[in-house]
Amino acid sequence: MNPDRRLIYVAVFAIMGLSNAVIPILPELAARYHSTFGEFASSLLFSGYFLGALATMLPFGIMADRFGNLRFIGLGITLTAVSGLLILFSENLWVLIISRFMEGAACGAFFPAAFSTLSKCKNPGRCMGEFTFLFNAGLASGALVSGLLADIYLKGAILIFTFIALLSVIPLLPRHRELINPKAKRGKSDLLPVPFRDHFKHSFGEVAGLLNRQNSGIWLSSFLLNGAIGVLIAYYPDYSLEFLTKAQLGSAIASLYICAMTTSLLVGYFKIKEKAIIWIGLSFSALGALFAIKYPFLGFSSLGGGSGIAMVGFALAVARMDADRGLAMGLFNTTIYAGLSLLPIAAGIFTGFLSFEKIFVANGCILAGALLLKD
Repeated sequence: MNPDRRLIYVAVFAIMGLSNAVIPILPELAARYHSTFGEFASSLLFSGYFLGALATMLPFGIMADRFGNLRFIGLGITLTAVSGLLILFSENLWVLIISRFMEGAACGAFFPAAFSTLSKCKNPGRCMGEFTFLFNAGLASGALVSGLLADIYLKGAILIFTFIALLSVIPLLPRHRELINPKAKRGKSDLLPVPFRDHFKHSFGEVAGLLNRQNSGIWLSSFLLNGAIGVLIAYYPDYSLEFLTKAQLGSAIASLYICAMTTSLLVGYFKIKEKAIIWIGLSFSALGALFAIKYPFLGFSSLGGGSGIAMVGFALAVARMDADRGLAMGLFNTTIYAGLSLLPIAAGIFTGFLSFEKIFVANGCILAGALLLKD
């Protein structure tokens, strides 16, 4: 296997595993600050990661085209390892929030560069499928292992995935010259020769063109779907304290990603138009968001299965837009992280005077409203 491809596969598993290892133990990590911030402390810890990814995904994607993919793959792995160490050894809420933001920035650096590298494989479809599988496998493993180890060692899963991230740094060390000067390996640079300012100006002009009324339904639906997932994952640890063990909570959250892995693979075998795929996915997701209030495993499974279907539909729709594909996919990923970061924060404003059940009902109803979007 190509060394870059192997590095990407190991790294995506570690990055996503570490990002989700925090979720089942959010109440415990923020416990010292609940008297000051209430459940909003958990929301800040949850959303810090997604805010970091949201802020960096598009600019890092543009810069990777300019300065080379390997540099940003290496940056993402390094930031992941550093943030994992900070989370592992710190109990201070603000250090933890900054670490989560750094972890999100690592994701923003890694994913556009990784996608760009894999798109150049001999069989890009297979590579993307393997990458997506390991992406979801990391998310599922992070939640599941964290829940299983929480009673033995609260940060056990964080230790495991930080260690895997540190191992991913090792293959980068012999290639430090290539990281410093990408021309060293290529001999002749294939990076864009245009001035850096003009490169950014052109890219953001393309973004403005994508954010037109014709595409608004895709961006808004993606935002709402991922926002609904974010709200449930951010507040379910606090909501379920009295009726789920950590192992059960981790398993329920893991079922979301396992079902997403399964349906995202299966839907590719059916010849259905992307609009129908999106509608089916959103329907199952909305039902899952509501079912999760009383039936966590059923709800999270339905939500995950529906989101796996819908995300394939979104990706197909975005790929057919009349724009640079890398830039369009970068914007698509930005809507994902915007939903995951901003809607949980918005929901946190209401935790002081609304019960979790009412917030979750509103969350499911808002997601169901996405079915009414025409485009």
